[in-house]
Amino acid sequence: MHDQIISLIRTYVPVAVGAFLTFLAVRFGVVVPEDVSTGLTTGLVGLVSALYYAIARALEQRWPWLGWLLGAPKQPTYRAPDRP
Repeated sequence: MHDQIISLIRTYVPVAVGAFLTFLAVRFGVVVPEDVSTGLTTGLVGLVSALYYAIARALEQRWPWLGWLLGAPKQPTYRAPDRP
């Protein structure tokens, strides 16, 4: 798989997981006041996504096969562009 595709997968899987976990939290127990609902929910998605990514990366460092938690077990490799 191309490194750019891998990097996109490994970026958007935590965002999707964060959005889903926030949805579940709001749906099943976290009470969000109506007047701050949009901003607070957006902030929660960002926070939960960041926490999920950090935990998944830490687990992946210890057990590389857990890279699947980010959508792809292979880390992308980056290199400098070729100079003319």
